[in-house]
Amino acid sequence: MARIEINHNGPRTGAARHPEKAARPDNPIQRKPAWIRVKAPTHPIYHETRALMRDNKLVTVCEEAACPNIGECWSQRHATMMIMGETCTRACAFCNVATGMPNPLDHDEPRRVGEAVAKLGLRHVVITSVDRDDLADGGAEHFAQTIRAIRAAAPETTIEILTPDFLRKEGALEVVVAARPDVFNHNLETVPRLYPTIRPGARYYHSLRLLDRVKQLDPSIFTKSGIMVGLGEEKIEVQQVMDDLRSAEVDFLTIGQYLQPSVKHAAVARFVEPAEFEDYASVARAKGFLLVSATPLTRSSYHADRDFAELRAAREKSLAV
Repeated sequence: MARIEINHNGPRTGAARHPEKAARPDNPIQRKPAWIRVKAPTHPIYHETRALMRDNKLVTVCEEAACPNIGECWSQRHATMMIMGETCTRACAFCNVATGMPNPLDHDEPRRVGEAVAKLGLRHVVITSVDRDDLADGGAEHFAQTIRAIRAAAPETTIEILTPDFLRKEGALEVVVAARPDVFNHNLETVPRLYPTIRPGARYYHSLRLLDRVKQLDPSIFTKSGIMVGLGEEKIEVQQVMDDLRSAEVDFLTIGQYLQPSVKHAAVARFVEPAEFEDYASVARAKGFLLVSATPLTRSSYHADRDFAELRAAREKSLAV
């Protein structure tokens, strides 16, 4: 069967979405290997899901971050909703989400998210957001309101959140944890050595402490984190990140290939072959993660509903031993 490589990235320069990157030298985009290419979305449910998001004035990270799995996920009515607008206050070198000064919060958004989850009939939903450094609590209360709205509209749906780091937002994490999501995800994104160039607005050890603190506040909440590979990291550095996450009692690790959104973003240092992802998964499982997803196309919310069922089963098995 012929496979079509689709471009979710919009303009190749990325200048419209990322004016802060306009002065950077261009990094040519390399041709993707065969194991990265995906088919163009044609399934009718894909278009239904897209229409539902538009009708409810909702933003999805699937579109904003140019996820390569959008066709597969939306055809199965899986979509990761991005709350608090589509403009981020950070300027990470890997990210395709637009940067700038966000609009004020839409206080009706939690209700609309809850209604959309109910209409889609989701067993599991993933809610993420842009960074909102402009807000006193980083958007923590908005996250909590969204969780409560989903619980009210779709009480059987399990909820996974993928949060920003709430850097310098005292008490924000406690507000989110008190709303009791089923899964708390916060991505480390890369190894600490690469933070100054890849994730300059964040702090590796702060993100690690955030995940550790979730477990301290509520051990029943599953914790999850992910990194990208292909940015110039060494294997030994990836394994150290695994050890750091296990020290924080993180349950679920995801590892995926970094894909360059535009010529103004960080260059792909290399495309990691599938066999190497399998090696990473084997090492991570040996280190004690309840669940590991490590493939070239793995993303934080890819197959999240299936993964949550496996995560819950893995915990029950570990407690029975």
